[in-house]
Amino acid sequence: MKKSHLAKAILIIALLIVSACTKKSDNNVVVDVGSSTPGGTVTLRGATVHLSGTPLRIGNPLPATILIDAFTMQKVDLAQLKGRVLMVSLVPSLDTKVCEVQTHHLAELASRLPADIIRITISRDTPFAQKRFAEEAKLTGITYLSDYREGAFGRSTGLLQEDSMLLARAVILVDKAGIVRYIQVVPELSHLPDMETLLTKANALSAGR
Repeated sequence: MKKSHLAKAILIIALLIVSACTKKSDNNVVVDVGSSTPGGTVTLRGATVHLSGTPLRIGNPLPATILIDAFTMQKVDLAQLKGRVLMVSLVPSLDTKVCEVQTHHLAELASRLPADIIRITISRDTPFAQKRFAEEAKLTGITYLSDYREGAFGRSTGLLQEDSMLLARAVILVDKAGIVRYIQVVPELSHLPDMETLLTKANALSAGR
């Protein structure tokens, strides 16, 4: 194998390891129903991963941080998006299997959600990588926001992995007033969040329950 090809192969393997997104088939991806705590710890195939930053708390406003919209390249502050429910999905890297499955699940919720809910995916992929993924996967009904510059969103929510500097795997619901109402931090990074519970709570939140 040529040195350039070997280096490329090693890079790909390393990215897969640190992103905690497995290459199993969809049917073999485990769904976690429990949750870890922002600013606490999760695991990567049993190894402890520490989450850094200011822990996000239910009942508090979403912190003001700047993200970049992958399709418009405009700056977006989710704390300023009032009047609609925000369904936020955090993934380590879109170009890996579990993250792809999670984003497909988020897209498939569209027909089961009212129109006042905005579905958002956040990762530390560049905006260009997010846009390419969305177009290739034909999942363009989601708002893709990039935290690639400094990981400011991850730091402001306690959802930044200390070692890899990628985001934890998590889902968040924010009400129309900008208050956080639900958080699931997936305890094992190679597992999926509980999207059915997320759906139920989002519909209840939209209905004012």
